[in-house]
Amino acid sequence: MFPPIYQVLKDSAPVASIVQTRIYRHGRAPQEVTKPYVTWFVASVAPANNLSSPPGHDQCVVQIDCWHPQDSGVQDLAEAVRDAMEQVSHMTGLIANERDSETKLYRVALQFDYWLPREATSFNS
Repeated sequence: MFPPIYQVLKDSAPVASIVQTRIYRHGRAPQEVTKPYVTWFVASVAPANNLSSPPGHDQCVVQIDCWHPQDSGVQDLAEAVRDAMEQVSHMTGLIANERDSETKLYRVALQFDYWLPREATSFNS
């Protein structure tokens, strides 16, 4: 049910060169975190049901938000995240491209579909 988002992004050299390991789940980063960073959360999970046996896969919809103090920096980060994630999932949309009024950080939110075999239930940062 939970895709290994942290591991995929941490293992990507282009992503790590921008955020190191500042990749946080539940869509939230710690207070006073060093910028830039990435947050992510599982938006939905649906089993791949069939009539003859229990589901063998789950379809997970994941949102990954890229946060950066600079407009050009958030674009570079979003492209690095997209490239890393498209090795293991399908990007289905860019759902936000804005500057957060509270934090003043630029944000790009990407959505991915991830098909997980039922035995792959790792739960990483």
